[in-house]
Amino acid sequence: MRFSILTVAMLLVMSQAHAELMINGQPVVASATPTTMIAAQTYTPKNDFQNCLANLRSSALSAGVSGAIYDRYTQNLSPDYSVIDKLNYQPEFSTEIWDYLSGLVDEERVQDGRQKIAQHENVLNQVATQYHVPRETVVAVWGVESNYGNISGKYPLIQALGTLSCEGRRQSYFRGEFFTTLKILQRGDLTEQQLKGSWAGAFGHTQFMPSTYERLAVDFDGDGRRDLVSSVPDALASTANFLKKSGWQAGMPWGFEVQVPSSVSVGGEGRRNKKALSTWVARGVTRMDGSPIIQGNLSENSQAGLLAPAGAKGAKFLVFKNFDAIYGYNAAESYALAIALLSDRLQGKQGVVASWGVEDAGTSRAERREIQTLLLQRGYDIGAADGLIGDKTRQAIKMEQQRLGLVQTGRAGQKILAVLRAQSMMQ
Repeated sequence: MRFSILTVAMLLVMSQAHAELMINGQPVVASATPTTMIAAQTYTPKNDFQNCLANLRSSALSAGVSGAIYDRYTQNLSPDYSVIDKLNYQPEFSTEIWDYLSGLVDEERVQDGRQKIAQHENVLNQVATQYHVPRETVVAVWGVESNYGNISGKYPLIQALGTLSCEGRRQSYFRGEFFTTLKILQRGDLTEQQLKGSWAGAFGHTQFMPSTYERLAVDFDGDGRRDLVSSVPDALASTANFLKKSGWQAGMPWGFEVQVPSSVSVGGEGRRNKKALSTWVARGVTRMDGSPIIQGNLSENSQAGLLAPAGAKGAKFLVFKNFDAIYGYNAAESYALAIALLSDRLQGKQGVVASWGVEDAGTSRAERREIQTLLLQRGYDIGAADGLIGDKTRQAIKMEQQRLGLVQTGRAGQKILAVLRAQSMMQ
């Protein structure tokens, strides 16, 4: 659906090895968070920006933007070509699923999410009643998308989307988002100052693109405006509305972790290749505690796909239609799994039980901050210890690995953390 500021941070500061960020169901290369090291303003424009805006005016009017509104917001608009650099940026570093999840579904985010549930309990209960989506799932989206509203982006949408409408790839798509943003301003739902978000246009607590806002945002607090920036009730209800419209089935699970006999191949399996639960039972698949997979509202005809994001040696999951509904929010299986697992944790369920089949496990945000702090103590110029592993941190880790005679991966895993801790204690 979009480029949210926090998921882009996770996808691009540590870009996924197995899934791409999507726009309208098509893969794109997204990039660049405030901590990603990219040379600013390296793009050479191919068009005159003001001429481009003038040429877009008739299309904007055809899309429902008034001439007065278009002129008001484009007359003195300047381009920000750094967004084109971000669109074109191709990160070389890729992360595996265990690193991706360890940063997004850590104890810090779980505890913060539980606090948000307690703080907004009445609203969340009303949202769950009206849209039939569990409150924990809604809050999990909030947590993954913007860290509960703490990281929502600072790019002015008019400037960013205007630039993307005139330069770079997929201009037609971004023009639609640009015109829709102008219509949001035209209706008065939000102000220009409020419309700030990711470099590619996602904004608000749960990072809706303007076109998604147009279709699915709701006024849940009854003030006459659909405000996903300042109104938590509007943002949470709009998120639930998105999931409901994406096919969320009330009372059904997103999925669960399973044990799969070693004789059963995971090759060719996946979210799209669903089979009746009776088939999985016949193959000897059980829940992690060994109990039958057919329980509760599930039947032998319920359809589920086998997800093995780390291959045959790692954790595996049976996923249902509700997993697909989450996937529709931001088309990457790792993203959907992060929200699904965070929602489980917020309900008091355990996290992933099985090993990912690797020697060097992933680290939480707190542990990544600790790694960065230890590197700073060693004199490395890596910026703030923010838990986001960017180019400077990876380079510093490589230098430490070289000094220690370790394989130079630049990865902030448990092994380098243990070594840095041990050395710090010896000093």
